[in-house]
Amino acid sequence: MISPHQHRTVPPAQSHFLPSPVVAHPPVPGGLRIALMVYRGNPHCGGQGVYVRHLSRELAALGHSVEVLSGQPWPVLDDGVGFTPVPSLDLYREPDPFRTPKFSELKSFVDLLEVSTMWTAGFPEPRTFSLRARKVLKKRIGQYDVVHDNQSLGSGLLGIMADGWPLLTTFHHPITVDRELAIGHAESKWEQLSTRRWYGFLRMQARVARRLPRIVTVSESSRSDISSSMGVSPERMRVVPVGVDHQLFRPMRDVKRVPGRIMATSSSDVPMKGIVPLLEAIAKIKTERDIELVIIGKPREGGLVARTIERLALSRVIRYVSGVSDETLAGLYSEAEVAVVPSLYEGFSLPAIEAMACGVPLVATTGGALPEVVGRHEETGLLVRPNSPGELASAITRILDDPILARKLGQSGRKRVFEKFTWQKTAQLTAEQYREVIEITRHGPNARTAMHTPVRRTVNATVSSHTNMDISGC
Repeated sequence: MISPHQHRTVPPAQSHFLPSPVVAHPPVPGGLRIALMVYRGNPHCGGQGVYVRHLSRELAALGHSVEVLSGQPWPVLDDGVGFTPVPSLDLYREPDPFRTPKFSELKSFVDLLEVSTMWTAGFPEPRTFSLRARKVLKKRIGQYDVVHDNQSLGSGLLGIMADGWPLLTTFHHPITVDRELAIGHAESKWEQLSTRRWYGFLRMQARVARRLPRIVTVSESSRSDISSSMGVSPERMRVVPVGVDHQLFRPMRDVKRVPGRIMATSSSDVPMKGIVPLLEAIAKIKTERDIELVIIGKPREGGLVARTIERLALSRVIRYVSGVSDETLAGLYSEAEVAVVPSLYEGFSLPAIEAMACGVPLVATTGGALPEVVGRHEETGLLVRPNSPGELASAITRILDDPILARKLGQSGRKRVFEKFTWQKTAQLTAEQYREVIEITRHGPNARTAMHTPVRRTVNATVSSHTNMDISGC
């Protein structure tokens, strides 16, 4: 078994440094050889990197051989997991995002496509990563049993399938939701137009998604939304929830709660994360008591969140923390009296289950899959309507004022996560989907009839635990 705490960062420093490939451990007899693709691999840049790191570790622990194909920023991977860099032009890297590359960097049609898309206000990485990944895979025919794409949904995936690879894609949630929320919060017609252009890759993703043989998504809410907004048949999707590292995210008895400490996570400074309604709630609570809000993330300079902090005079009670290790993150959760997930929509929510695993009482909205993840209102968490600063303030204050309720929510929330959301379960169910998509590729769509029954029973057992939940009060 690979220890979850043996890990490496690839590379050790700047993202423009090209790291060396790492050979994966071979599979045990009967194990699979898996190519796991992610266009942005670093876990500090969002949930995709977290998903790839933990899934690859647990698949390797099950005896499979896993090689991660990743673009910048580079991933954090555990010992035993292989790595192949698929470098982009890295046009959004710090400290010079939206940079113009040197002419000597433009070595291929894909490079020209990447920079021209950025110059015309689009986001090129899902398409260009998939095209580069196909080129890598064409040189490795026969070296893997299955290819797993983590939500690039780029047009190169159609070529990967045409080359004969069994292909599975994880689709966490439809980015159409992000687009509509961003457009709705745009402050000018020009910002609306530029936002529409930025999300232009969604047409490609919808077209590709409709042609994939199998999609894994993380919640029933996401499956429904992907079907309705992207036109993907629900019959070709399976629900496999993600997990949390219970050895790491746990109550720390030697860490004391900081009175009035509230914690939230925002992997990106976008309206969907609901930070502005949370700030408005904090402004209300601040008039009644001493509090501190710790936000894991980084605000965009001059953005709506930064302007809201200034408008509400909150700079003295808000602390941003970014680039922290999982160990530090777990310690910060243990110091908090309340954790908050204020998102307007989530396809799942890693921050929710991380906080619950640490025994921290949670306030979350009912946006997207959050009720499916958090569970019953007033038993495993407090649920409020999205974009409701008053309800957020009342729920946070209620926990701060009621230590008995806080203790109950913390304990029952951890119990729920421990029973339902582990990376081991995620890896086991994902491996079952690999074997099914391999059979579909070998024998055609009719192979699903033979493979469907045993796999579906296992997956539906997980799904039913969410769809039958009582979320009264939501």
